[in-house]
Amino acid sequence: MNDLERLADEAGRELEDAPALEILRWATDTFGERFCVTASMADAVVAHLASRVRPGVDVIFLDTGYHFPETIGTRDAVEAVMDVHVLTLTPRRDVAEQDAEFGPRLYERDPDLCCRMRKVEPLAEGLAAYDAWATGLRRDESPTRAGTPVVGWDARRGKVKVSPIARWTETDVAAYIAEHGVLVNPLLTDGYTSVGCAPCTRRTAAGEDARAGRWAGTGKTECGLHG
Repeated sequence: MNDLERLADEAGRELEDAPALEILRWATDTFGERFCVTASMADAVVAHLASRVRPGVDVIFLDTGYHFPETIGTRDAVEAVMDVHVLTLTPRRDVAEQDAEFGPRLYERDPDLCCRMRKVEPLAEGLAAYDAWATGLRRDESPTRAGTPVVGWDARRGKVKVSPIARWTETDVAAYIAEHGVLVNPLLTDGYTSVGCAPCTRRTAAGEDARAGRWAGTGKTECGLHG
């Protein structure tokens, strides 16, 4: 176990019951400019929280080329009105180049490969400048996220991974958004409970878990960014 991994393990235990702001304050105090926030732009809750403890914090957004216009609009609004520094990462191939090399609609034929090229690889390159990154993962989103630590070790990337709202519920998120007027993707009021790439995301039905609309019918539950 290296020093960063040991630090993550200790912080995960010590901060398990800490408020989200305290978790983020620990992260920004510990890592400074070597810390960033990642945002899918479903909402800007974690970016807003982080900006309260470190104004101007780097916020990384992955522009896959397949996003809903509403998602791009949310990113632009966050950049315009919040005290954060938005960094947009793009894949090495644009959609046309990917279609030419791998054939159109790769997301239907091999969604894992599509996600790897358009999300996982760009994030790995983008995180090279950081020792720690924050996510908006919550334990109540799906069974695959139920064990998410508030601070953990991202072994694949060799980074400390911070999930300050891991213990929050959907009700907690809604309350924070209402209290602070946080920007939210308009799709969340149009039947979507989780927002990803447009070809691979559908509205969810009553009783489904929040991520049921992602890659519906494929057996795929994660894009590869988180496991």
